[in-house]
This record gives sequence, C-alpha cells and structure tokens, in this order.
Amino acid sequence: MVEPTVSYVVPARNEADYIDATLAAIRNQSTDESTEVIVADGGSDDGTRSIARDHGVTVVTDADGGIWEGRNRGAAAASGEWIAFVDADTVVLPTHCDRLLAYARERDLDAASSRCRIPGMRATCMEIVINHVFPRLPRPILPGFNFLIRRETFEATGGFPTIPNEDTAYSRRLARSHRTGYQPEVLVETSPRRIERQGLTGTAIHYLTLDWRRLRSS
Repeated sequence: MVEPTVSYVVPARNEADYIDATLAAIRNQSTDESTEVIVADGGSDDGTRSIARDHGVTVVTDADGGIWEGRNRGAAAASGEWIAFVDADTVVLPTHCDRLLAYARERDLDAASSRCRIPGMRATCMEIVINHVFPRLPRPILPGFNFLIRRETFEATGGFPTIPNEDTAYSRRLARSHRTGYQPEVLVETSPRRIERQGLTGTAIHYLTLDWRRLRSS
C-alpha cells in the first residue's frame, strides 16, 4: 500500500453540524497527491463519529483531554509525510493540498498555513489579523484550524503542548528552530461561530485570556 503524502487530522467533539462539510471538502479536492483522513473524536454524543465513519475515514477515539490532545492523538495515527491539521468547522478549498504543499516544498519549509476566509461582517477584524498580522510576526502564528507540518518535524518537536492557545504556543516555539511561512492565497474558510456567539469584544477577551494563561504556563 502506498503511504499517503498528506494525513489530514480533524479533531472533533460534538461537531455533527459541521463535520460532514469539512470531510467532504477534504475528500473532494482536485489533487493527485495521496491523502488519508483521521478524525480524532473527543467523546462526541451527537453523531459525529457516525458521520465520520460514513465518509470512510479513520476515527481515533478517547481524545477527550482538549483540542491539543485530539490533534496529537490524530497525528500519532498518521502515516503521511506531512500532517495537515484542519478543524471540524473549517472547509478547505479544492486546491488546498496542492497549493499549500507546493508552497512549503518550494521554500523548504517545515510548516505552513495560508490566508483564510471567515464569513460575516463581524469576523472581518479577526480575518485581517490572521491574514495580515500573524504572517508578519518575527515568529509567525500558524492557526491550528489550518496547519501543515512535516510529520518528522512534528514528532521531533513533541507536538502541541497541553496549555491554552496551544497552536500559538507551538507555532511560535517551532519558528525558533524551523522554517515556517504563510501561503498568500485563501485556501480555507472557517466558521465565525465564536464571534457570532460571543461578539467581537467577547472573542477578543477570550483569546487574550487564553494567551495570558499560556504565558503563565510557559
């Protein structure tokens, strides 16, 4: 059996409203690269696992210690040369695999993300921050909902830490010793549900609080 080039890892807990579209988009990409899809389920009781199995993907269970554990458990089951972490409420564009992989290979990167689209007027500020601020930081933040990394690099660096804002902590630590970057095209669309639920101010406070906890934990 041919080993996949890219293993897509989707952490999920009670994501029945979103995960069908996420998995369909991953599987329906226009790519010649070999891929596999792994859903790391964190104790869902809403049909998430059933939907995932209907898509014929690998389901890893008992990843219930937080989204970092889901990502890490999913990665442990991956066999691809690269791991692409995509959240259960994020839909990849048909060119995601080819464009992001080509970008990382051409620039000899160990990890990469891309610009994203977040629907809705209230999400515009967050979209601007992700697309235009994160890439320009001395150590870029690669958001966990769209994070491509060489599997050997992920294994060598210990994976996502078990702290708040784990993707921020991991990507900034990774950039100290490895090459990371942003593909300038929009390659995913992610849900604005937190902003819709908490508002822009509430969302900003949520992430600032997580980052404060992250800094205290590091």
